[in-house]
Amino acid sequence: MTVTIFHNPRCSKSRQTLELLKSNDVEPNIVEYLKTPPTSAELSNIIKMLGVDIRDIIRTKESEYKEVGADNKSLSDSELLSILASTPKLIERPIVINGNKAAIGRPPENVLSIL
Repeated sequence: MTVTIFHNPRCSKSRQTLELLKSNDVEPNIVEYLKTPPTSAELSNIIKMLGVDIRDIIRTKESEYKEVGADNKSLSDSELLSILASTPKLIERPIVINGNKAAIGRPPENVLSIL
């Protein structure tokens, strides 16, 4: 089983989710997405696995949300994907992927459903 976590070590929920995975004997592949952002195509795939709308994974309280225009409701999914790929701070965290399933670790226990 290959589990991947899109992780931000400065985020308490991300750290808690990583610890929860390890306490369940899962040693995930850790992707520090602020250093290595996912591409638009990878993000599109992740959103499909999550089964959510693209706007559901956007952090709207970050200052960059308005600065880069992500608050514009007329943007297409493709445009939003480009914004997220170039401004990864706006991606909700952490996201855990196991095979073709994904979950957002808010709360961290959410990820247990895909293990």
